[in-house]
Amino acid sequence: MSNASSSFVFTRLRAQFIKEVLSILRDPRSRLVVFVPPLAQLLIFAFAATLEVRNVDIAVHDQDAGRWSHELVTRLDRAEFINRIHHVADNRQLQGLIDQGKVIAALDIPVDFSRAIAAGDSARVQVLVDGRRSNSGQISVGYLSAIAAEVGAEANPQAALAAPVVVRNWFNSNLTYRWFIVPGLSGILAFFSALLITSLSIARERELGTFDQLLVSPTSTPEIIISKSLPALAIGTVLGLMMIAAGIVLFQIPFSGSFGLLLISLVLFILSVVGIGLMISAISATQQQAILGAFAIGVPAVLMSGFATPVENMPTLLQWLAQAIPLTHFLIIVQGSFLKALPLSDILASLWPLAIIALATLTMAIVFVRGRLQ
Repeated sequence: MSNASSSFVFTRLRAQFIKEVLSILRDPRSRLVVFVPPLAQLLIFAFAATLEVRNVDIAVHDQDAGRWSHELVTRLDRAEFINRIHHVADNRQLQGLIDQGKVIAALDIPVDFSRAIAAGDSARVQVLVDGRRSNSGQISVGYLSAIAAEVGAEANPQAALAAPVVVRNWFNSNLTYRWFIVPGLSGILAFFSALLITSLSIARERELGTFDQLLVSPTSTPEIIISKSLPALAIGTVLGLMMIAAGIVLFQIPFSGSFGLLLISLVLFILSVVGIGLMISAISATQQQAILGAFAIGVPAVLMSGFATPVENMPTLLQWLAQAIPLTHFLIIVQGSFLKALPLSDILASLWPLAIIALATLTMAIVFVRGRLQ
């Protein structure tokens, strides 16, 4: 009797799983939402979502016109991040270019610049930055400072040899920004895909009028949870693997970690997201509400996950909240697996919070769905 009952439960689960997969694949809107945006966004955001500064204009007010000011301007002209140099005759023109947003930074080279360098003294150049673009402005200042340091090193080689700092970049020696952004994007896009799939699952049933059939069916709440979770888990995992493969094959990002550990982490990560999506779906009356709920949860989660800004820079309360976001822990694993060959101890340190989050979200999802069924 027990074997027959277990077989009957398995048959129901299989039928519901097939129904859920077909409802996603047969609906043109669901296919469009699930498969097209993540892959398209990976290709677009890999080039668009960057903190690198490229093709910027700067202004130069050269009051010196000596050898070393000419050398500085020549090196600026050869710099790859600069699109155009605006040469101005006075400070009023220089200020006007910044006020109009035509340049991101401006250099005011004093009259005694070359003479000070020739005398062995330290020469100074004033850099004016457009504070409305604070992040790009600070990065531009860093680039300009490096160019000025090169000129100073050429003018005074002995001082350059005595410099106490030698910079070496580990794991990403050329500071290729896509090596950092693409692994993170794979986690973010897999997060949104799994969240949307599960958020639409019960809401779709309610909107189409088939949710009432669940109320009168012999299906238990755990069976409903499992049948709604497995398609999202499978599709989210496949999409995550496809984006990880795109990072390795298309973007030529070196993968130095353990693929098996990354796969386990990905499955556990998607499972924790599924629980959040089911809670959203349980309280949503329509698919539109489910989509809005998914974005209301997803966007703050991405901002607090450490993808764009370090979690350590946030207030203490937000740091604690960030630890409850599954994306926070998965980003550490996926980025470390690509570039750092993250050791097992470090992976486990981020894996056990994912397991706790998955257990908590799925438990709460059962409570929410049971409340809807009763």
